Order: sequence, then structure tokens, then C-alpha cells
Amino acid sequence: MSESTMPSVNAEFGATPAIEFPTETAPAGLKSVEIVEGDGPVVRKGDTVTVNYHGVVWGKQTPFDSSFERHQPASFGIGVGQVIKGWDQTVPGHNVGSRLVVSIPPEYGYGSRGVPQAGIGGGDTLVFVIDIISTR
Repeated sequence: MSESTMPSVNAEFGATPAIEFPTETAPAGLKSVEIVEGDGPVVRKGDTVTVNYHGVVWGKQTPFDSSFERHQPASFGIGVGQVIKGWDQTVPGHNVGSRLVVSIPPEYGYGSRGVPQAGIGGGDTLVFVIDIISTR
């Protein structure tokens, strides 16, 4: 996979993400790039992870959901089906302190129905910037 197909994001842990899209078309499949490598403990499946995240539909700037904008990190079980598959498959294995950018096609996100009230269509690829704050 070429990094150039993925959005570029400011490599500053904790800063509100600024996302630039290289193309109008999202890459196929689930893609994840570690922008900042943390030096904290590794997140494992079954952990409760605390993150800040910023989610946009591919090609759009306005987030459909952003804990950065709420100034309120989110905590949940990872790798156990509490969040969308794209998160369960990409967050474990990264260290606390890492910033990830993840491109999530519908089959790893909200499926063919999307989430219309959030402006997510059934064919939309989602992009999340995820800062891993802690894990336990």
C-alpha cells in the first residue's frame, strides 16, 4: 500500500486533527497508518482503551463525530465488538501515545445502511484520526 493513498494528518498527538485527502476516491479495504508512534503500553484485544478521535466521511472536512471538539475522550472495550470492526482490527497492537489514521470502508464500519442522521451514507468510507491516551 502506498502511503500517498491515505490522507495526510498533522503528526501532533493531542492536537485537533487537520486532514488532507490525496484523492477523491478512498483506497479499497481497511487501511491504517501510524502517524505518531507512542512509547506507552501496547493495546491488546479485550483492553479498555481511552482515545480521542475525529471521524469524517472520506473527502469531507466536517466531522460527523469528534471527541476532540467535545474535549471529552471516549473509553470502550477494544477487539470485543463494542465499536465498529475497523476499530477492533486496527487499534490493538499500537502503543499508548500513538496517533493513527484509519480508512474504514462500509463493511468495516456501519455497513450498507450507513448512519443517515450522522450524514454517513451506505457507500461512504470513513476516516478516523485516533489518539490512544491509555489502556487497561
